Amino acid sequence: MVESEDGSRRICHPRGKKSQAVVGDRVEWLASEDEGTIESVYARRNLFYRQDEIRTKSFASNLDQVLILLAAEPEFSERQLARALISAEAEGIKPLIVLNKSDLGVLFDNAWRRLKPYRDMGYDVLPLCMKASVAPSSAEALDELNSRLHGKVTLVLGPSGVGKSTLINHWAPHALASTNEISRALNSGKHTTTSTSWYWVDPGKSTALIDSPGFQEFGLHHINPTRLPDLMPDLRQHLGHCKFYNCTHLHEPGCGVILHINNSATASSINEVRYKIYTELFDELSQVRHW
Repeated sequence: MVESEDGSRRICHPRGKKSQAVVGDRVEWLASEDEGTIESVYARRNLFYRQDEIRTKSFASNLDQVLILLAAEPEFSERQLARALISAEAEGIKPLIVLNKSDLGVLFDNAWRRLKPYRDMGYDVLPLCMKASVAPSSAEALDELNSRLHGKVTLVLGPSGVGKSTLINHWAPHALASTNEISRALNSGKHTTTSTSWYWVDPGKSTALIDSPGFQEFGLHHINPTRLPDLMPDLRQHLGHCKFYNCTHLHEPGCGVILHINNSATASSINEVRYKIYTELFDELSQVRHW
């Protein structure tokens, strides 16, 4: 589906068997009766994607930020969160972590506590409750998030059950109608969660949300393991202080990273769970053939 400058939309087919275009791309297209063809794709500012041993899955391109939506319930996976953050860092895309369901009391408090290492390393982490009637603070949280979305193209990422659809529909209440319109045009009968969709939030088209399908795994096979420390802010701040220039930060003596693991004597301590995630990822990606 391609949108022209005048706001009209039409189905455009790629030249060749496989489309190289993703949501967010700027393209050259050529009209052909009531449809069209994609002639070329302009150079991208960035591309947010994941890659496993079987395939590459592109979410969207030319993003200003990625909103990673979590919830107090169901319990979120810190390993999946870390993978999404690393992928955003690799493309130079600003991440915004939002923890939904602040009305769940103890469950929310526990989840908020788990996110402390991410706040400490400089990530923006916002509380949220999509039920504005629960408490005045809920409306304030919505206003704060609204200010973070304004004027930006934001990919909304998150597992099922966290309130992603509710968030999209809050800012883009026409989303369901747009989805149905696209589905009819594609003759697919109904919208499925395997597609990625772009929604304008404001009439002036300065703010956009991109809804993404849920996922069970987030492969990082496109990342060389030696890049990991530089893509993890809590490790990155200690780089350059190791005894060996090619330190892997796994076992070497005089490692400036290992020195700060759960070290309460330093203001920049590395959380033990975060370091465990690093070692697991390093081992996983070391098995991948990087050409």
